[in-house]
Amino acid sequence: MLIKLLILILPWRLKRYFLNKLFKYEIHPKANIGLAWVYPKKLIMDEGSIIDHFTVAIHLNKIEIGKDAIIGRSNWITGFPKGTDSKHFKHQSDRSPELLLGDFSAITKRHHIDCTNTIKIGRFVTIAGYQSQLLTHSINLTENYQDSAPINIGDYAFVGTNSVILGGSTLPSYSVLGAKSLLNKVFTTEWTLYAGVPASPIKDIPKNAKYFTRTEGFIY
Repeated sequence: MLIKLLILILPWRLKRYFLNKLFKYEIHPKANIGLAWVYPKKLIMDEGSIIDHFTVAIHLNKIEIGKDAIIGRSNWITGFPKGTDSKHFKHQSDRSPELLLGDFSAITKRHHIDCTNTIKIGRFVTIAGYQSQLLTHSINLTENYQDSAPINIGDYAFVGTNSVILGGSTLPSYSVLGAKSLLNKVFTTEWTLYAGVPASPIKDIPKNAKYFTRTEGFIY
């Protein structure tokens, strides 16, 4: 714990050196972590990727962040690691507590990302606004134990502010989840706006919308 605290306040070049050296992380020289408490078992950050100030990311087996992808300020990213003595999730030997964030994607500010099971976010995705929750675990009321399921978000998807996405859900590529929606199932139809509680297909998205043809992650 003391070593982690000391690394936290170091200048970035020294911080990166010690994170790679002591924790065997793979952080690209042009990646950056701000004043953030980020200590998964394995961390891979590609060129240009950023984890901004005041984000906490703990109790995960792996975080992998693609080229020019961004995790913004004050996000809470946690999970439940494998290999513990706990009885929780013993029935799920294939569970992977991981966050996989694709190239040019962005998680903005103050979101809660529960990676008890895998959350896979594709390329050019935006988890927009504030206070969305991606929750991969809950209590199985039938069997009376804690259970988990992965979340998949396809390429060029857009998740509106203050939404909830539950384990076992899929938001397809080239689609939008409207603000304050609840996604609780697998959808497969692309070029669609999904919204509501629970979310359902609302209307088609025009295929000439420029968000879905971006070649850069940053939106002016």
